[in-house]
Amino acid sequence: MRYHLAAEKLPTAWFNVLPRLPEPLQPPLHPATREPVGPDDLAPLFPMALIEQEMTGAPWVDIPGEVLDVLRLWRPTPLVRAHRLEQALGTPARIYYKDESGSPAGSHKPNTAVPQAFYNHQDGTKRLTTETGAGQWGTALAFACAQYDLECKVYMVRTSFDTKPYRRVIMETWGAECVPSPVDDPSSPGSLGLAISDAVRDAASRDDSHYALGSVLNHVLLHQTIIGLEAREQLAMAGETRPDVVIAPCGGGSNLGGLSLPFMEDTEVRLLAVEPSSCPTLTEGRFEYDFGDTAGMTPLLQMYTLGHDFMPPSIHAGGLRYHGDAPIISLLVKTGRMEAIAYPQGKVFEAAKLFANAEGKVAAPEAAHGIRAAIDEALAAKETGEDKVILFNYCGHGFLDLAAYDDFNHGRLVDA
Repeated sequence: MRYHLAAEKLPTAWFNVLPRLPEPLQPPLHPATREPVGPDDLAPLFPMALIEQEMTGAPWVDIPGEVLDVLRLWRPTPLVRAHRLEQALGTPARIYYKDESGSPAGSHKPNTAVPQAFYNHQDGTKRLTTETGAGQWGTALAFACAQYDLECKVYMVRTSFDTKPYRRVIMETWGAECVPSPVDDPSSPGSLGLAISDAVRDAASRDDSHYALGSVLNHVLLHQTIIGLEAREQLAMAGETRPDVVIAPCGGGSNLGGLSLPFMEDTEVRLLAVEPSSCPTLTEGRFEYDFGDTAGMTPLLQMYTLGHDFMPPSIHAGGLRYHGDAPIISLLVKTGRMEAIAYPQGKVFEAAKLFANAEGKVAAPEAAHGIRAAIDEALAAKETGEDKVILFNYCGHGFLDLAAYDDFNHGRLVDA
C-alpha cells in the first residue's frame, strides 16, 4: 500500500528544531581563536541566507517558491506500507518506509542541494565545491547546480571514486567535475574529513566560490525536515496516530534528522539512529568540540566524534564513514531523546537482501542500515506480540552499489 500526498500538499515551510531542543546548542568555535564564530566568519564559505538559517530561532522557515518549483519534480515522495516484509517476518508490527529513492539523484540529498544551490545563485556565487562519500551528495549537488547554472567541483573519497565510477559519470553528465580525494596523496583510501578539507581549501582560495555541505550543519537538517513533515501527514492517511519508533541511518545526520525531527516533540515516539560498527560515532565516540575536517580548517563543533584524524575502513556504506555527527543529533543522543545502535555490514546486507526479495527494492548500503534496525524492531514485536508501528527512511536506491551486493552474494563481503 502506497500513500501519496497531493502535489498541493507539499510542505511550504521547513520545521526548525533549534528552538525546541532539550537544551541550547553550543556555538561553533573559530578554528584559530577558539572563540564563537559569527556570520562574518562563515561568509567566505556560505551565503548569508544559509548562515541565517544556521542560527535562526524561528520555529518555521519558509521554502522559497523557486525551490518548491524544483522539488516538485519528485516531491511529495510516497509512504509505503511494507506488507510483504511484514509477512516474511511473521510480525504483528506495521512497517512503513518513506521512499526517497525517486529523486533525480536517487536519494534524499537533493532536498538540501536544491535550496543550497538556489541561495548561492541568489547571492551571486558562480561556483560551488563540495565533498562526497558514496557519491549521493555529489550527485545531488551536481543536479542542483545544473538548475541554477553554477559550476560544481566535487571531491570524492578515493575508495568510492574507484569502486563507484558511475556516480562520477552522473555528476559529469550534469556538468560537474569530480576528482578523487585526498588530492595530494593517491595512496590514501580517503575519508570524508579529508575530502571536506580539499573542498574547503578550494572554495576559500577563490572569490567566485562557496562551499556546500551535504550533512551535519543545522541548515542541512532543516531542509531535510520536508521528509518527516510529509510522513506525518501520510501516516495519518494510513490511519495511524503516531509511529512507535522512527529509524534512519546516520553518517552525518541529515536523513535521520529529516525524518525524525518533526516527531521529536512527541515523547511517545522513539527515535533511533543506526550507524556502521566500523565507524561508531554515536555509540563509541566522545561528546566534545572537534573539527569537521581532517586538516582543521573548519569551525569546531560540539558533537560526538571519533577524532577528526580518524581513518574509517573502506566499507561499502561510504556515506556513513564520517568521524563526527550533526550537533543537533549529538545533543539528542546525549540528552537521551534519541537512541543509537551500530551494525557490522554483514548483518546489514542480510537485511538488505531480505528486503529486496520481499519488497522488490535494492537499497543503498546506507539505507540498508535502517532496514536492519527496522527488521530487528519488527522481530522484537513478534516476540512480545506488540502491535507496533515502525517507520524508517528508505533514503536511497542501490542501483549504483551493485558491487557491494556482488561481494555479499559471493561471500567476499568482510566486516571491517
